[in-house]
Amino acid sequence: MAVMTLRTRKLIAYAVATAVLLAVFVLYTRPTILVTLADQLWSCFN
Repeated sequence: MAVMTLRTRKLIAYAVATAVLLAVFVLYTRPTILVTLADQLWSCFN
């Protein structure tokens, strides 16, 4: 098993964070997903 350096771990962490932010941005460009999410959240408290 290879040992990852600190630089490699940091690079992987930045890549994962960037991918998550891009995925959230893509979801926000689709209004139907936002409406569905809001309806599901609302139904939890109703």
